[in-house]
Amino acid sequence: MSGLADLKLGFIPLTDCAPLVVAKSLGFFAEEGLDVSLSREASWATIRDKVAVGALDGAHMLAPMALAAAAGASGGLTLDVGPSLIAPMALNRNGSAITVSKGLAAAMRAADPEAMAGQPASARALARVIAERAGQGGAPLTFAVVFPYSMHNYELRYWLAQAGIDPDKDVRLVVTPPPRMVEQMRAGDIDGFCVGAPWNAVAEREGLGEIVITASTFWPGGPDKVFGVTEAWAHHYPDELRAALRALIRASAWADEPANRQDLIALLARPEHVGVSPEVLGRALTDEIVFHRDGAGVPRREHALWFLSQMVRWGQVSAGADLEAAADAVYRPDMFRAAALSAGPMLEPAQVFADGPGELAPLFEGPAFDSRRAGPYAAAFSIGRARA
Repeated sequence: MSGLADLKLGFIPLTDCAPLVVAKSLGFFAEEGLDVSLSREASWATIRDKVAVGALDGAHMLAPMALAAAAGASGGLTLDVGPSLIAPMALNRNGSAITVSKGLAAAMRAADPEAMAGQPASARALARVIAERAGQGGAPLTFAVVFPYSMHNYELRYWLAQAGIDPDKDVRLVVTPPPRMVEQMRAGDIDGFCVGAPWNAVAEREGLGEIVITASTFWPGGPDKVFGVTEAWAHHYPDELRAALRALIRASAWADEPANRQDLIALLARPEHVGVSPEVLGRALTDEIVFHRDGAGVPRREHALWFLSQMVRWGQVSAGADLEAAADAVYRPDMFRAAALSAGPMLEPAQVFADGPGELAPLFEGPAFDSRRAGPYAAAFSIGRARA
């Protein structure tokens, strides 16, 4: 970065990139003295690597991706994360969903009509399909997630495992960039996926897939993306970071206003941003994604610890890892709060400055999560790789 007036920020074409798009398009960055260029990237691995080497100053980022290095994540995967990443702001809650192909949805409905009758659909129907395929010598079903360290990976695994499906044995999991999910389903290469909006709605609109569970029913108010930078960049450019956070806070508040929804949809629909039809963009913005209200921008420690518990559960992180230290190193509510204070009365103090609860709202068909016992929580599930 050459100075206060020059920032390059990356994003993936997803509905939850909205705070960056709004802050740039409506001049909020410029009003903070920042000349920001946005870079539309192809994959989360590209985002991670470009931020790590300084080709991007910051980015729209998967929250668990930022946490992975601090926790010593590996899980048998090659992980060259470079400099430490931090998350001084959360960008949204909710927004992802699990979608299965039309053919698989029909097979699930035939196998267990009751499990598929309600919303969200239970993976019990999928378990029966998998058992039938195995009995006939069929190949495992293939599901795609956006990155190994992502809410989407953990959401899909959790949903499967609650029905007795071992995601590491009973199905095949692959990584696919979000914009390619629909294309891969159309080609018949994947039977289902978990991805952020708008790609689930695109699959439904094109008659290729059926949404079986949304993030807001899996975990009401569950976290998703963050704004990520390297720790070194934040240290060297504290004023620029604070200015960027102020602009993003303003943009998040604007994006949450119902009166601005049509303008937001029009911005995101541009080809240089998300580039899909306004109709599909509107679905998640109407009743799913939250950018600002209820303190959504605060990077909550308990959210970080839930993500880390899932890394332990699925063998990506050692059961002996210091999860609290990793959470505190990466999630920086102090930086968010400093920016919020300097931005004026945009958020009620009770939402921004009070510590979050130790316990979180119960997840889909599962036990409540107590962040003070993240390790035992990870080891308590009958399906997983965590070791006590």
